[in-house]
Amino acid sequence: MAEWLPRGAAALLGLSGGLAVGSGLIALLVILDLIPRLAQLSRGYRQAAWFETAVLSGTVFWMLADFGDWRSPQTGAGHLLVALAGLFSGLFVGMLAAALTEVINVLPIMARRLRLEADMPALIWALVLGKMAGSLFDWFVYQR
Repeated sequence: MAEWLPRGAAALLGLSGGLAVGSGLIALLVILDLIPRLAQLSRGYRQAAWFETAVLSGTVFWMLADFGDWRSPQTGAGHLLVALAGLFSGLFVGMLAAALTEVINVLPIMARRLRLEADMPALIWALVLGKMAGSLFDWFVYQR
């Protein structure tokens, strides 16, 4: 009995943690209306099921990659795979961030209060380039 008790507790803790994180992600996607908003912006109402399938497929793929401890080959094709995965991950995070800022209307309120309505494209580019520069600094300098 003493042998299976720690394993059972670890399994229960892992399952409850996974359910909490998964529920939080689904709640965030539902609250932000990410999929319907993406379909609206792309004028792809008929392809909304494809968007949902893409999010679900990406979730299942990365879960399997994490649990299976997949490694990318250290060849040219492996580097291409990593770059492609990074691109798609960045697209998802970017869409999530854009949906969040749109829902809470951060940029229009900030631009109006700072009297920057005319400079809105420059403000958005500054945010994008700042996020990219910060990520590159973190990956190549800070984490070494």
